[in-house]
Amino acid sequence: MQLSLYQTIGPHHIKQLIHDFYQGVQTDQFLVPMYRDGFAVAEDRLHLFMMQYLGGPTTYSDQRGHPQIRKRHAHFAMNEETKTHWLRHMNKALDQSKMLDEHKEYLRSYFTKTAEFLIS
Repeated sequence: MQLSLYQTIGPHHIKQLIHDFYQGVQTDQFLVPMYRDGFAVAEDRLHLFMMQYLGGPTTYSDQRGHPQIRKRHAHFAMNEETKTHWLRHMNKALDQSKMLDEHKEYLRSYFTKTAEFLIS
């Protein structure tokens, strides 16, 4: 049986990555206004989404339905500046992560492609 990326990377690494990312976002005055529901809610949602995306539990879809990533971000000004700020914090969190380099690079590529996809 082949392990999912969720199992291979390790749930604790995924949770720590998302937490470290939001620690950075909370200091970014450009991004802070986008988090009206609060950082704890956003952190929980991204954590659940990443668990599911990487082959872990489907809690995200069970609670929120299909991810519909573009629709869920449509009310934000998704542009190059937003992408740059968001990726700065995610890349910093990835850089300080203790996960394997190959997993960091996989996630870095995924986050970059997704950020580019969301630009309106």
